[in-house]
Amino acid sequence: MPISQDTPLIRSIQVGTTGRGSMHPEHRYGSPLPVMLWLLFSRRWVDGVPVHFFAIEHRDGLVLFDTGLDPAIAADPKAYLGSSMGVFFLNRLFRWNLVPEDNLSHQLALMGHDAASVHTVVFSHLHFDHTGCIDHVLQAPLLAPRREWAAMSEPQSERKWYLRQHIEKPGAKWSLFDLTPCEDPALAPFETCHDVMGDGSIVLLPTPGHTEGSVSMLVRSAGMPPVLLVADLCFEVDMLLKDQMPGVAEDFEALRASYAKVRALNDNMPGLVILPSHDMNTASRLAQAMQAAPGIG
Repeated sequence: MPISQDTPLIRSIQVGTTGRGSMHPEHRYGSPLPVMLWLLFSRRWVDGVPVHFFAIEHRDGLVLFDTGLDPAIAADPKAYLGSSMGVFFLNRLFRWNLVPEDNLSHQLALMGHDAASVHTVVFSHLHFDHTGCIDHVLQAPLLAPRREWAAMSEPQSERKWYLRQHIEKPGAKWSLFDLTPCEDPALAPFETCHDVMGDGSIVLLPTPGHTEGSVSMLVRSAGMPPVLLVADLCFEVDMLLKDQMPGVAEDFEALRASYAKVRALNDNMPGLVILPSHDMNTASRLAQAMQAAPGIG
């Protein structure tokens, strides 16, 4: 549904941070070396990498885009992952700087929200650093792309960093959605989409590549610039604009195609604010955009 230009459906967009970490530059920015070579032997790290989630205050209630990382992964990684091999590779991929307060409930409280009042949670994809705090919002419907759920359900999917034991929680209200033909001409680069609230203000767009079923979230409302939350489609906005691939992806061809569609959307949608989940400039970019918006807090 095309968004009304007169109805302020979104009251605020906020970014939360469930800790920070370090990753290899070869992982973040790409490398001509084979993955296993830099994974095992690189000694360089990019520090201060945030693990973001987003809180969108819609007229009908609070909507989250992902739930971030569970700090328990740093306290006892073997217990969390359930595998010594998983701990070995995790420690080669990331270094964490986490404290117990780096959890969803605490971060929402800092924003002025109560985790128990969350209306809906939408997941960009089902990797552990985006699904880590499901326990904090079990009262809310949890929305995931059906294609992504299928990828998680494949044998040995934990090798792709899907941790089913932390996703298929007792009492979790999972709802899987399919993307359907998109009738909004403003979203022309994308053939399919999913309207979360039914009013055009929060629309999910297919951006596979990082994982098979990854989606981005477009947030629009009167009095604010359009905001595109791209999760792990890219690690930094400039990488997307320059068509720079990261060092790891499920499907690089699909990732490049998703890059191109987002760039086309950026060209067609004046003022679009693109926000990755692990970009060090995401919080400041969002704050600057919202400060300039006349009709949003």
